[in-house]
Amino acid sequence: MIDVINLNKKFGKLEVLKNISITIDEGEKVAIIGPSGSGKSTFLRCLNCMEDPTSGSIIFNGVDIADMRVNINIHRRHMGMVFQQFNLFNNKTVIDNIMLAPVHIGLSELRKKKLQNIVIKFSNIFRKNKKDLHVIDTSKAQIKKEAKENAMRLLERIGLEDKANVYPSTLSGGQKQRIAIIRALAMNPKVMLFDEPTSALDPEMVGEVLELIKQVADEGMTMVIVTHEMGFAKEVATRVCFMDEGNIIEDAPPEELFGNPKHERLKLFLSKVLS
Repeated sequence: MIDVINLNKKFGKLEVLKNISITIDEGEKVAIIGPSGSGKSTFLRCLNCMEDPTSGSIIFNGVDIADMRVNINIHRRHMGMVFQQFNLFNNKTVIDNIMLAPVHIGLSELRKKKLQNIVIKFSNIFRKNKKDLHVIDTSKAQIKKEAKENAMRLLERIGLEDKANVYPSTLSGGQKQRIAIIRALAMNPKVMLFDEPTSALDPEMVGEVLELIKQVADEGMTMVIVTHEMGFAKEVATRVCFMDEGNIIEDAPPEELFGNPKHERLKLFLSKVLS
């Protein structure tokens, strides 16, 4: 599903990612662990080109999305992203936050179809063999109605349907992060990217967020998660990658990486975080 080939990222003279190559197959749950400053979050942000790679390729569903000529926004629709700090819009209600992207995409597609019909109608004037018009079987009202119904289904899933019309500032950190997750799921993504989704939470709120991520994983979602939660990585990940100084030092199934680490740097890291 995702092939990363010789990925490099520099900020000025600082090399943050160094010639990373990795393949992530459909259905895999890949946990990225490592010390602070090792390049984990930068790597994740490069996967959907929120950070433009300095060099290298990121092949997603057969397209090199690191190519500057590619319309990255089309491909980002298929990559859900969850951040450390929730990134909810505080001036919009919870349900409006969840509906925002699906409505925007739906209306964009509707405008595109209408424009194509105008072009076809005009072209048909000069053609003997007329082209068929695109069938438009929806409307603005229908797009918003379906987005709202889906948003409510997702809120019911996490038991927060009563929060639909409140603003994010009234919610706990755990509630905000669970809403951020279902906001990403509302896009029906093919892959979910999580950037340390529990690092900004109080300890008692971590469990409810990790439980939702586990549910999403159990449903077969392809997932890449940067995390400091070693127990979670052991339980949920199908692969764990250890990063240090911009490199993937070790990449193995969790039972192998945690139970029989090969690299001395990984051994030292685990001795500190698991002690």
